[in-house]
Amino acid sequence: QLQASGGGLVQSGGSLRLTCTPNTDAFSPIGVAWFRQAPGKEREFVAAVAWRDGNAAYADSVSGRFTASRDEFKKRIWLQMNSVKPEDTAVYYCSAARFDPGTRYASPLEYDYWGRGTLVTVSS
Repeated sequence: QLQASGGGLVQSGGSLRLTCTPNTDAFSPIGVAWFRQAPGKEREFVAAVAWRDGNAAYADSVSGRFTASRDEFKKRIWLQMNSVKPEDTAVYYCSAARFDPGTRYASPLEYDYWGRGTLVTVSS
């Protein structure tokens, strides 16, 4: 139900903006999140955004460099990636939760809907 886009090849230190678009007008989650998965590694949390007030939380590895946001009326979710590093290379996924994940917002198990990911490659 979600489609992530905007990935591509970017140089270290550069910027990229990912967009997540739901394919239904009935999209009204409690929260949305971005996860990423690098080759040979487990999926890891990047950022979460509360749908109603837009409050965001970040993984330590991206805090201060990435900004997650949403527009509840346009039903769009974004991940602005600045000062990217080679270790940011991964497939990025957006997800949505029907129920409040509470303190477990960083767990992929708390999210009900997932989209196809978009590949981000950061060259050194």
